[in-house]
Amino acid sequence: MTTIDRLPAVAPAGDDGPAKFPATPYARAAWYFDGYARETARAASSIEPAALDQAAAILIDAYTRGAGVFCCGNGGSAAIANHLQCDHLKGIRDRTDLAPRVVSLSANIELMTAIANDHGYEEVFAHQLQSHAVPGDVLIAISSSGRSPNIVSALRWARANALRTIALTGFDGGEARALAEVAIHVDGANYGVIEDLHQAIMHAVAQYIRQSRMTADAISSVVF
Repeated sequence: MTTIDRLPAVAPAGDDGPAKFPATPYARAAWYFDGYARETARAASSIEPAALDQAAAILIDAYTRGAGVFCCGNGGSAAIANHLQCDHLKGIRDRTDLAPRVVSLSANIELMTAIANDHGYEEVFAHQLQSHAVPGDVLIAISSSGRSPNIVSALRWARANALRTIALTGFDGGEARALAEVAIHVDGANYGVIEDLHQAIMHAVAQYIRQSRMTADAISSVVF
């Protein structure tokens, strides 16, 4: 295997999807980071502005009505779902008139393993929704591949039971992208890049909603 001794250019996307990153070995960590940052910037530019606006509008409506918002994901996406509960429940409430009701379905390991043991891992999120959710609530499903069976099952149940649905996806989006009312899709093929951008989307939407309910003076005087 030959390791390149210079910083490579980011390869263009192909007809069958985004270019693979990395496509060649890197000789230095600093060069890899630079390539990673450039790939992240490219993938960020692929996110549709309309999808961000639509997702924010759904969440503002839910938080204004007092509807429940549920989020879920596996692995790194579970960490983003848990972080979403923190930033949307606590963060948005700070100095606004909103008191979001947000629950991460990925947070309770005892409950998840009990459901998985008795009903199968593909039902760990849908089973919780069946107990907690009512029509008009919102499900945010986070999946880089969009193909995780438990994510797809949760989205199907949510659609069948009149929940509004938002999916954060990557790669080709899988079934989750097609099932969701709004899909915020990252056109990338690197798990780290996709998860980093899903986290950034989560933060940006939370901060956007928060500042939308604050005065200009309040925005200028607090740290986001």
